[in-house]
Amino acid sequence: MPATRSRTPGSAGFSMVELVFSIGVMLVLTAIAVPSLTHSLRAYQLNSAAASVSDMLKLTRFEAVRRNKQINFLAIARGAGWVVGTDSNANGAIDPLEKQQSISGYVTLLPAGGPVPPPNAITAADGALTAMSGANGSITFDARGAIRQGIGGPVANSVYLFYVGNANGPEAGYRAVVLLPSGSTQIWSAPSGGPWRQVS
Repeated sequence: MPATRSRTPGSAGFSMVELVFSIGVMLVLTAIAVPSLTHSLRAYQLNSAAASVSDMLKLTRFEAVRRNKQINFLAIARGAGWVVGTDSNANGAIDPLEKQQSISGYVTLLPAGGPVPPPNAITAADGALTAMSGANGSITFDARGAIRQGIGGPVANSVYLFYVGNANGPEAGYRAVVLLPSGSTQIWSAPSGGPWRQVS
């Protein structure tokens, strides 16, 4: 008959001291990781909102060329956020059947000035800027994809700018979507104190 082993009390598992120490280490590591994760999430939200504005500008331009007609891009305040989309009917409203994007939550469209750093580097690269964010506005694309001064208006030479960020949370920085007269877009990034640098 094989010998049986007797278990002594407390010989298996963790002691209370080991358990408390392990939990303490986990809490310290969590406290170190959470700010980094929060910053990464905020940066992702900024990049996603800037890409949404840029994509809607590109889509509206593409639709104007595809349909061979002048079409408006609209930015409209809705509640605490913004909606950007295509106004294919030129009635001053985003067609509910057309693609649109909501810019809301932590990130919103910001007006020029305020917490946004001065756009000196953007102006040096692209010329004089017309800020479009922070107020309802529209941009008209013609059948060639160029920008017009409204439906039926002359060709525009303006460089339009949309600021994306959070006025109360500048630690994640800001993004700027720039629309050139040719209809192409650029995305710029800046920390809370600047300077701006082009990222795409």
